[in-house]
Amino acid sequence: MRTIMAKTPHDSSFSFSKRHFHWRKKVDGDDEQDNEEKEEVLISLSTSQEEKVEVKSSKNKSSVAPVTSSATVPTTTKTTPTTTTTSKKKLQTMAVARFRSVLIAFNKRRSHMSSGLGSRVVGTLFGYRRGHVHFAFQDDSKAIPAFMIELATPTSGLVREMASGLVRIALECDKKVEKKGMKLLEEPLWRTYCNGKKCGYAMRRECGPEELKVLKALEPISMGAGVLPGKGVGGSEGELMYMRAKFERVVGSRDSEAFYMMNPDSTGGPELSLYLLRV
Repeated sequence: MRTIMAKTPHDSSFSFSKRHFHWRKKVDGDDEQDNEEKEEVLISLSTSQEEKVEVKSSKNKSSVAPVTSSATVPTTTKTTPTTTTTSKKKLQTMAVARFRSVLIAFNKRRSHMSSGLGSRVVGTLFGYRRGHVHFAFQDDSKAIPAFMIELATPTSGLVREMASGLVRIALECDKKVEKKGMKLLEEPLWRTYCNGKKCGYAMRRECGPEELKVLKALEPISMGAGVLPGKGVGGSEGELMYMRAKFERVVGSRDSEAFYMMNPDSTGGPELSLYLLRV
């Protein structure tokens, strides 16, 4: 068996390293290239670390920013609408309260002035036996009459007509251009027809102290007919005859209205009806 022996220990180590490693000879300038490569590696490492740090800081900022925005924005959105809604509600309640106070005052004034009539009214027919008949219509027995007229028909003659049966009284007035806008119940002069017969003219009257005294005496009476003592010495004008009942008011148009006497027993038609027409 043949053994191979190296000449020197250096040769053996060099042959081993030469087989397993590629050695090259060192040339001038290799040190400078190595240094430049090391510097490039360091620079690349430093730039990558800086980019990583910037990415982390941006992530942190983005994670913090929504928290601050979510914490601050709701406070503004919650406070401003509540204040505006409360102020609006206060203004609305104040406006409603003022409107109610004005409406209550208007209703009180209307009850004293009695400027209108409803669908159910109190109708009173009264007059002295030797005098003319008066018709008064009120919202209630305590209110001032909203409409009162004086007929040319004597009270005794109207009583005879009513004793014979149904009574229909029609009042007519002229429609004129200069009176445009005037309400029907404010017309001053009317032509009168009783059961189709012409009976002179009727005049609209204001409720004076004499008429108000009569209505005040009849205030406790809701329905019925009777006689009151006459005025003057020994009742020179005779006894005061009256009849009071509930009437249904029907408005056909601005130029036509009707008042129908309502029977308490609801049998038969109305015994007395009053029609207002503007032709």
